[in-house]
Amino acid sequence: MTASQENFTLSIGPVLYYWPRNELLQFYADVAESRAGSVVLGEVVCSRRHEMKTADWLALARDLRAAGKEVVLATQALIESEADLRVLRRVAEQGEFLVEAGDASALGVLTEMRVPFSLGPHINVYSPQAMNEYVRLGATRWVAPVELSLDAIGGIRGGVPTEVFAYGRMPLAFSARCFTARHHRLSKDQCEFRCRDDAAGLLLSTGEGQPFLVLNGIQTQSAAQQCLITEHARLQAAGVTRLRLSPMSRHFNGVIDAFDQVMNHGGDAAQAWRELDAASLPGGLVNGFAHGQPGIAQVA
Repeated sequence: MTASQENFTLSIGPVLYYWPRNELLQFYADVAESRAGSVVLGEVVCSRRHEMKTADWLALARDLRAAGKEVVLATQALIESEADLRVLRRVAEQGEFLVEAGDASALGVLTEMRVPFSLGPHINVYSPQAMNEYVRLGATRWVAPVELSLDAIGGIRGGVPTEVFAYGRMPLAFSARCFTARHHRLSKDQCEFRCRDDAAGLLLSTGEGQPFLVLNGIQTQSAAQQCLITEHARLQAAGVTRLRLSPMSRHFNGVIDAFDQVMNHGGDAAQAWRELDAASLPGGLVNGFAHGQPGIAQVA
């Protein structure tokens, strides 16, 4: 191990799917025992998912903090109602944990409160001038938009601690419509919580049968999983210090271990890629965005 290989904090992103409460709590019990250093909690996709309420997230945050994890609370990426705003304000006002702003509504509340915050991956930051403005408003950390190349990230980040989406199905878009409900010919308000049936989202394939996108309620994801485990040198060159691993429904403990071994202990990146690829969901592994290419590309 060298000093330069000890720089990456493994950050567990928010669970993007609607998992039953018991499965969610078991997942975080495993995370508490893992090599991850940071955990981002909260429902960021759909306010109709009620397995965990704000008080439950706070209790879980305290448990994970007691287990030695840094905890960040994330807000929804698409605020649609006054009820959503009330939840947002409760998260912003809790005062115990750093808040990751999911959208402009969160930015408005947090800047008005004059409290430090982290910029979530869905906040548009595409220039150093924009970053400087967010820092002036109180941003102390940044999760880069998933479609940015590592070269672009290095040019934007300034001196702000930077996290990138290093593993998982990429969150590409949100809509006021629920595509999962429409798939089942249901209205959004009468969705019967059908997304709970898909622990890794609902896979869509092209006419040729190639996995392409995933429906996850109001969120559209890539079918392929972004994997930056072979990008150690370029991540360091871009000034990235934190790697977000997005929870998946299977083999996730193996993902954490693989990133820890490669990024912090000099493990074999090519071998780790092959092992993760063999265990991946339909769609496989890609890294195109990190190289300034289409996200679905796999760059050797």
